[in-house]
Amino acid sequence: MLSIDPKQIATKDLHQYILGAVAPRPIAFASTLSTEGVPNLAPYSFFNAFSSNPPILIFSSNRRVANNTTKDTLKNVEDTGEVVINVVSHNISRQMALASIEYGPEVDEFKKAGFTTLPSVRVKPFRVAESPVQMECVVDKILPLGEDGGAGNLIFCKIVMMHISEEILSESGRIDPHKIDLMGRMGRFYYVRASGAAVEEIVQDVSRIGIGFDGLPPEIRHSKVLTGNDLAHLASLPALPSQEEAMALMGSDARVQNALIGQDRLITLHTYAKEVLAKNDVLRGAALAVLSL
Repeated sequence: MLSIDPKQIATKDLHQYILGAVAPRPIAFASTLSTEGVPNLAPYSFFNAFSSNPPILIFSSNRRVANNTTKDTLKNVEDTGEVVINVVSHNISRQMALASIEYGPEVDEFKKAGFTTLPSVRVKPFRVAESPVQMECVVDKILPLGEDGGAGNLIFCKIVMMHISEEILSESGRIDPHKIDLMGRMGRFYYVRASGAAVEEIVQDVSRIGIGFDGLPPEIRHSKVLTGNDLAHLASLPALPSQEEAMALMGSDARVQNALIGQDRLITLHTYAKEVLAKNDVLRGAALAVLSL
């Protein structure tokens, strides 16, 4: 493996390794207002949600690596203590990228990037009308992490009003990931679209104690067919089925019957189990794994 000592590498190179490894990252499209009343709009991918009660978002406005200067957003939140965090869906992603250009503090990025200003309810900065979720925030505190180029300034934002487009809600009233169609940031110029085939459900019942990998028989745990993800399905069960239970569940299956009398029983049944587990049918997959023993 490539091992890197942060003290022995240029900040600009370390920065790119971090961005490439810690990804995808959500994008905070931060809208602020200068003391002169000039709107500012800029995207930040050092961003996430950190608390629901109180509702806290944090994004970092890093000092520029090239010349160790700070951005307009940071000055505005320091001066006014207010910001609107807008989310970035795929249909505004190119406009968002345009707003990332480092225009001067006198320039209104809403106009440059073709966005529509929408008055906020509790704070002065405008919302991005085209964004499907807009969160009005007051700045709780700003935490500088250093004074050199690349150092972050963590901006703690307390949500005081949240606006959600009803068009992105499911029938149950929750945000549908396919409808909100969010974009995430990766390293360099790479982004990811978090909808369609990219969205995967991983349902794990945390109310029951799974047997874990160490609770799997060695023949299953060291399978040449089943991957770590496959084995995690089995390891999440409170117990594997017995041979009798496995036969009752899968013994009448012709494919199983042929495998039990074949020479490659373990490989054949593990291959079958892998197919079944891919469909999230954990009990049948577990039965097939047990029958391979």
